[in-house]
Amino acid sequence: MSTTERPRILVVGGGYVGLYAARRILKKMRYGEATVTVVDPRSYMTYQPFLPEAAAGSISPRHVVVPLRRVLPKAEVLTGRVGTIDQDRRVATVVPLVGDSYELPFDYLVVALGAVSRTFPIPGLAENGIGMKGVEEAIGLRNHVLEQLDKADSTTDEEIRRKALTFVFVGGGFAGAETVGEIEDMARDAARYYPNVRREDMRFVLVDVAEKILPEVGPKLGEWGREHLADRGVEIYLGTSVKSCVDGRVVLSNGFEADSHTIVWTAGVKPNPALANFGLPLGPRGHVDTESTLQVKGTDYAWAAGDNAQILDLAAGGGAYCPPNAQHALRQAKALGDNVISRLRGFPQSDYKHANKGAVAGLGLHKGVAMIVLGKLRLRLRGRLAWYMHRTYHGMAVPTWNRKIRVFADWTLGMFLKREVVSLGAMEKPREEFHEAASGVTAAASAKKLTDPEATAEADREAARGAKKAAGKGDRSRRQTETAGAS
Repeated sequence: MSTTERPRILVVGGGYVGLYAARRILKKMRYGEATVTVVDPRSYMTYQPFLPEAAAGSISPRHVVVPLRRVLPKAEVLTGRVGTIDQDRRVATVVPLVGDSYELPFDYLVVALGAVSRTFPIPGLAENGIGMKGVEEAIGLRNHVLEQLDKADSTTDEEIRRKALTFVFVGGGFAGAETVGEIEDMARDAARYYPNVRREDMRFVLVDVAEKILPEVGPKLGEWGREHLADRGVEIYLGTSVKSCVDGRVVLSNGFEADSHTIVWTAGVKPNPALANFGLPLGPRGHVDTESTLQVKGTDYAWAAGDNAQILDLAAGGGAYCPPNAQHALRQAKALGDNVISRLRGFPQSDYKHANKGAVAGLGLHKGVAMIVLGKLRLRLRGRLAWYMHRTYHGMAVPTWNRKIRVFADWTLGMFLKREVVSLGAMEKPREEFHEAASGVTAAASAKKLTDPEATAEADREAARGAKKAAGKGDRSRRQTETAGAS
């Protein structure tokens, strides 16, 4: 971390809002006008709308993340987290990945922590649930599902097969519906390579406490999406909650019970709980309370946007708040960046106002729904055309041309090459095999030393010879050093 006498703009969070806000500020800022510092536990930003496709293998996981240091070369990027903020002193406490925490003074503050998974005190959920908020979870889900097919294909135990081939998804919004659609698609393709596994052997279950799925695209398209998934063999239980999933035994409020090794949780998000340590005014659900200018209420030096902020939707009116989606996050980040620059130069702030342009969702290869808003006209698309709209919109929305090109290249190759169905579950514990090999040799040597006195004596003699040889080398090195010093 460098020190500077220039005003410091501290951006807490390097996600969608944090990245785009920092880019906007750096783009409009004059040389030497301020220092932009971005703090995030990860050194990259994740484009979350692509996580279902990354989990299904349609996109390389590396292409859905954007390295912060590469995209923000003129900013300070600190890998760590902000533990607390003293608003009176305008000092943040940064906790790095390693080492002691330290204080970082700032003049202006941008809060872009985003959201975390919203969970409930359900027995067994913490031990058995799989989230879908990060690229690590998407990779883990893909490897996990393919590993279940490996297990089912290699065993004759029917109980193990049923548990391995039962996949439960909780949450029927964008994340849940898209994930179950993509994973079902991948599993259907993969089953062709497993002699003892058919699609009919698999059981996909989608659960939501609401009475409909995909509410973001409207009731008609949501109903079409439900019927489409049901036609593909997905069991859908609406108005239903999860009561327990201890040891993989999923129990629903409607009496449904099933054993499953795969329980994917996508039942909404909530503001990052770290906001409680920042000394900022929070709304009833834990969001930062902001003005229509994105400034934090009661301050003239702090702004917040995205999933961790409570922002009035001026275009919708009626006291509604902006929904937590990529469409608003992108535009809020740019408006926030402009307002930070205006404040830096003493100009008035501008209100954030954006009319909804619609929503798109992919439900697997060549399947999707889309609602496009053109003024007062609403276009409702479904099937392959909606899927093209989904890919076009998000392909252009992913940050940087580097990632856009890579994503479109993945899609283009997918038109001609078969989907990869390799499980790399060992990536989660890459040292395990080496650890077993090394610890086995060490244990064997220790056992031999205890039971064989001659081996013990020989080991002691070998150690003595090694110590004597090392001492001789040290003497020679010392004499050479003394000779060189005399010369």
